[in-house]
Amino acid sequence: MQKIIPHLWYDKEAKEAANFYVSVFKKSSKIINITQIHDTPSGDCDIVSFKLFDQDFMAISAGPYFKFTPAISFIVACDTKAEVNDYWSKLSKGGMALMELGSYPFSDHYGWTQDKFGLSWQIMLTSHHKMKQRITPVLMFIGKNCGKAQEAIKYYSSIFKNAKLHAVTRYSKNEAPDKEGTAKYAAFMLESQEFAAMDSAYDHKFSFNEAVSFIVKCDTQSEIDYYWKLSAVKESEQCGWLKDKYGVSWQIVPKAMDDLMTSKDKKKVAKVTEAFLKMKKFDIKKLEEAAK
Repeated sequence: MQKIIPHLWYDKEAKEAANFYVSVFKKSSKIINITQIHDTPSGDCDIVSFKLFDQDFMAISAGPYFKFTPAISFIVACDTKAEVNDYWSKLSKGGMALMELGSYPFSDHYGWTQDKFGLSWQIMLTSHHKMKQRITPVLMFIGKNCGKAQEAIKYYSSIFKNAKLHAVTRYSKNEAPDKEGTAKYAAFMLESQEFAAMDSAYDHKFSFNEAVSFIVKCDTQSEIDYYWKLSAVKESEQCGWLKDKYGVSWQIVPKAMDDLMTSKDKKKVAKVTEAFLKMKKFDIKKLEEAAK
């Protein structure tokens, strides 16, 4: 089972966006479940579970509070130029190109775009360097975090199991404003899942925020307690959410929530929702009591 799941925050478009991504990638992609919860601070919220290339994702419609930025993007690994062109044409339509589709030193065919919902995708021909996953999250360390990509990888690797730094490509001395030796691109693994990170010293007008977070599925309360040490911003602790010392958002969630929140018993879902809205760190026992 996938341990870490990317979570996407939308104003009202979670269902529309999930269906769009499933239609774009098609292969081993599908909607798993749609649940609506009520009486939250954001009103009624749609929660959508879906798969892209057999990888788990979640999305929520919970109001216009957070906007996607390129601080977290997703690389799509492609075997052919035709595949790159297909995904690029669909994902860039109605969006905005950040790096135009073309040939680059690191890939013969590559482009970076924001889709019509604002989410960032890096569409990349990877025929010469196979990637384990078809879709890989990429963290961009900028501003006060610039130069900390490899430090962050070391930190995350100290917390998550089955972690490994695969490779780092570094900036050279003639690539100003980026500092020589910082990470141009670093590939790493957490819980046997592929991630990437990069430093960028350019004056970007964005940073990490809650629009993209990462759910960590936990079996036990002790496991929830363990991962809660990621929290570095006390005021961001709410409903299982936290922010780490780099500003990346995580959700530390019991696996049991899947069954509790997808129950056909609307009263049970309402009671569980009422209970978790009062929590910072999730308490499995109290959630189960609310469900009863």
